This record gives sequence, structure tokens and C-alpha cells, in this order.
Amino acid sequence: MKIYNTLTKRLEEFIPINEGKITMYVCGPTVYNLIHIGNARPMIVFDTFRRYMTYRGYEVNYVSNFTDVDDKIINAANEEGVEASEISERYIEECRKDMKGLNVLPATTHPQATKEIPEMIDMISTLEQKGYAYKVSDGTVYYRTRRFEGYGKLSGKNIDELESGHRSEGHALKVSGTEGKEDDFDFVLWKPKKEGEPYWESPWCEGRPGWHIECSCMAKKYLGDTIDIHAGGEDLIFPHHENEIAQSEAANGVPFAHYWMHNGFLNIDNQKMSKSLGNFFTVRDIAAKYDLQVLRFFMLSAQYRSPLNFSDQLMESAKAGLDRIKNAVSNLSDMEKNGMDGDMTDAELENIKRAEAEQERFNEVMDNDLNTADGISVIFDLVKFANTTTSNGATKAYAKALKDEMLKLGDVMGLILETKEETLDEDIERLIEERQQARKDKNFARADEIRDELLAKGIQLKDTREGVKWSRI
Repeated sequence: MKIYNTLTKRLEEFIPINEGKITMYVCGPTVYNLIHIGNARPMIVFDTFRRYMTYRGYEVNYVSNFTDVDDKIINAANEEGVEASEISERYIEECRKDMKGLNVLPATTHPQATKEIPEMIDMISTLEQKGYAYKVSDGTVYYRTRRFEGYGKLSGKNIDELESGHRSEGHALKVSGTEGKEDDFDFVLWKPKKEGEPYWESPWCEGRPGWHIECSCMAKKYLGDTIDIHAGGEDLIFPHHENEIAQSEAANGVPFAHYWMHNGFLNIDNQKMSKSLGNFFTVRDIAAKYDLQVLRFFMLSAQYRSPLNFSDQLMESAKAGLDRIKNAVSNLSDMEKNGMDGDMTDAELENIKRAEAEQERFNEVMDNDLNTADGISVIFDLVKFANTTTSNGATKAYAKALKDEMLKLGDVMGLILETKEETLDEDIERLIEERQQARKDKNFARADEIRDELLAKGIQLKDTREGVKWSRI
């Protein structure tokens, strides 16, 4: 497996710290509202990475946090006149529902910032003892950014260049509690409480942690001082992930993460997603129009590091593509039930070898930095192969073997390709059987009458070579 490492800016062979095991931390959402489709992309991408590595035989310890204390959460709570915890718990549950709809597996651990405060205080104290942190008069604790020699190694940003840029723009960095701050580039580790805000006791003041410290602490607690992979959206590279490195490596004295993975930006109709532009969509908005499997399929249609443009036209194309795969699986299911009994023919046995070769090709493209776009192309090729080799019928065993190959690769992608059988009411079943008999008797008027009656009940029939199929409308 080769991974593009943001830290080294090159494609590297993935070698885990412990053979056969992977420790992976993925930055999760701030839970102040329903998650948007920009939040969904890293969830889907890195869930797929986890699924693929599990499929390849690794044991993956996958940690993804919920940021449940933040200015946005506090503002939402104040607007509703409730505790901040009520807002965060509400939207954690809503986020879990959306993740389930997207078929994103629950993380091994989903830590919440507010439940890890003691660990954050410990790390800040360690940084203070080592001279990387200092307290100012109002109780704010800052990180001495310039003291960490490796600052900028992830983002490629140089402090002097950043400082020059800010000078040319004619303003200082926007920071709070600047009195006593040694350097504009020092960032907050702990901040004093404000009226109406949740707070915790600390050696410095009653207050709450800065944003960056939480991920450093949770990665350390649940995965170790040095982890295999840290991942998230491209927008987190600077300053969040850069600051995590500075905190963790200064406190722990060892490298923080060996590999850094970042997904590209998501645009809407070639524009940045923004509420002010009226192109802001939550996952729930999309669910009102499409099955969320379509959104997942769409997200995986591009290599994860590439920018991705979202539009209705592209979603319709994704829906059509996913339907094509699901129809192929459905046809194979019918053949598995109604095909020829007995062992596979010699030709079918040879065809299965060719289908298994497609799985090897799937592995090759996915091993190339999780190229899901090419992975989906392999699945489409398998669909075409299945349709061609079963056009004149097939044994039940062959149909099952082909279907299992498709389902295996679909599962790696987190795509649910097989619809669970649904039972119909007895009167519906009776009408379908009556229509079948009417067609045999060439009583087409009655057959059409029954079809219309079933449509009125929300049941659509389709006559195929494998027999009559039904679906709800």
C-alpha cells in the first residue's frame, strides 16, 4: 500500500509501527448543528480506507473525535437558552444517524473533548514545565510557537513568511487575550471562562481548552505517543494539524504521526460552499432527495486528494452508476434462485478465474493511495463481464460466485449493493400471482388492470427474462 504523505510531500510505502496493526486518528466534526456534505467527505474517505485495510488483513484501531466544546456550540446554546452540553449531545446523536445513513462504521473510539479535560491539563502542564507554554495575567496559557524548531513542516509554511504576510496586510493576527502575549504567532492552549460559558478548574484559571490541544491528547490516550496515520480534511493542515504536531512532539519527545492523509476540498457548482451563497447543504438535505448511498458513491468517484465538485447533474450521474451496479447484483440474485442446477460449466469456471483477476486489479488500484475512482471502474468492468457471460443464462453456482465477488468489493467501498428481501402483504402477493396467470391465459386486459391496481397501491411491476420483479414507488 502506498500513501501520499502530506508530511513528506511524496507517495510512500505504508509500513505500520506494529506489523498487521494500524493506529489511525481522524479529526471529527464540531457538533453545533447537523453535519454538512463537506463533513461527510472525510468520514466516507477514511472509513473506506479503514474498510480496505481491514479487508487486506490489518487490525485497525480507528479513533475519531467529537469536538463538543466550542464557540459555535456555546453560541447555539445561548440562542436556545440551554446548556452547551444539550446542544452537543443532540447533534452527536444526529451525526451518528447521518453516519449510519452513509454506512460509515462507528469508530473504535469516539472520544468527546469535554470528557478528556484532565488529559489536556496534564499535557499543557508538561508543555509549561518544558518551557513551551506560558501563562499571562488573565489566566490564558499560550504555546511558544517559535520554540518548536519543526513548526511548519506539515504545511510548508514558514513563520517569518507568515509574519511578513501579516505585516503587508497591515494587521496583526486575530487572537484573544493578547495582553502579555509574547508573540503574535503563539496559540492558545487554555482560555479563561466568559460569562455563560462552560468551564473547568485548572492550575491557571477556571476556563476551557483551546481547540488544538484536544486532538493531541485524545490521540495520545487512545492510540499512543506515536501513531501510524493522522487524517482529516485539507482545510485542517494549517493551523490545526500543524499545531497538533508542535504540541504533541514537544510534550512527548517523539514523532506524532508517521503518515498524514488529507482529502481535497468539496465545491458546490464550482463555488466554495457557503451559507451566504445559498449553496450550503447538510447531509440531511441530500437525504431528502437521494439515498445516502448515492452520496457515498459520488464521494468515492474521485481520488480522495482531488478537489470534488458537487452538483445535481453529477449526483444524478452517480445515482445512475450505482443503480447499474445494483441491477447487476439483483439479476445475479435472480439467477442464483432460478438458474440451472448443478456444478459450473467449464466455461463458467474459466470465467470465475477472470472475475477473480478483477479483484487483484481492484487491490492494485486501491493500493495506489486509495484510488477509489479506479476501484469503482473495476467494479463496473465486473458488472459488464457478469452481464455478458450470463446473457444466455447461467448455473446457480456461477451466478452466486459472480455476485459474491461484486458484494465483496462493494463492501470494501461501504456500498450496500444487495437489497434485503421484503415481504409483501398476502393480497398483494395474490394479485401478482393472478396477473401472472392472466398473462399465461393471454388475458392481457385483466393483466393490465391488475398492474394498474398494484400501481395505485405503490407497487411497480417489471417483467424480465428472470421473471416478474416488483419495487415500491
